[in-house]
Amino acid sequence: MVTALVKPLYTAEATAVGGRSGHVRSSDGLLEVDLEAPVEMGGPGGGTNPEELFAAGYSACFQSALAVVARRAKVSVDDSTVTAKVSIGTIGGGGFGLAVAIDVHIPGVDGPTARKLIEGAHQVCPYSNATRGNIEVSVSAV
Repeated sequence: MVTALVKPLYTAEATAVGGRSGHVRSSDGLLEVDLEAPVEMGGPGGGTNPEELFAAGYSACFQSALAVVARRAKVSVDDSTVTAKVSIGTIGGGGFGLAVAIDVHIPGVDGPTARKLIEGAHQVCPYSNATRGNIEVSVSAV
């Protein structure tokens, strides 16, 4: 089932040249970065890669979703942190796939409340909605 946008609010655009050992630039020029395959994948390392960029986007988006859910519940998550770990590996058929582990830390919030907020954020977050049912995504309170 495809989740269709009812009303697009913003569209980001970026162009890559050279793949994993290339360069990527956003259309507004605010993001411009050289890419290098990580050492673990046979590359030279020393640069960012698509998995790091995905992890950065997912963690930031998830934390914003957490703030929305917390605001609705009248709970402060001001000191929270969200860490996304994006793994790449082989899948059946000779292709490659991703898996994500999201660790959320909410100081000063009890365990049951934190889990409720985190699950709510997982339902609201656009990255979670985009990946749901497509790749493994685990979400935990740390």
